Amino acid sequence: MIIEIDENAGFCFGVTNAINKAEKEIASSGGLYCLGEMVHNQEETARLCNLGLTTINYQNFATLKNATVLLRAHGEPPSTYQTAKKNNIKIIDATCPIVLRLHKMIKEICRSKLQNCQ
Repeated sequence: MIIEIDENAGFCFGVTNAINKAEKEIASSGGLYCLGEMVHNQEETARLCNLGLTTINYQNFATLKNATVLLRAHGEPPSTYQTAKKNNIKIIDATCPIVLRLHKMIKEICRSKLQNCQ
């Protein structure tokens, strides 16, 4: 059996960008929180953990104060940004530009149809 790996295989642009932002912040500060798993890949998650990335959940995030948190490529709802502001959390926003564009389109459609979306 011959197994070939496509030359374009790997993480998408958004995840690669988020990983680069995490590595840069960890190199300068020594550690970083990430809200949710950065990527669904155990080897990469372990590598980032060894560098100093700590994955937290929403419950941890709600009680965190005066910290720096990376928002992964998947994006976050407005409530996450509100919690960050309330708790003096510095956000490193690594939301993928494609995801941001999609969120914006959904918000505009929702507003035009329902007139009461955030």
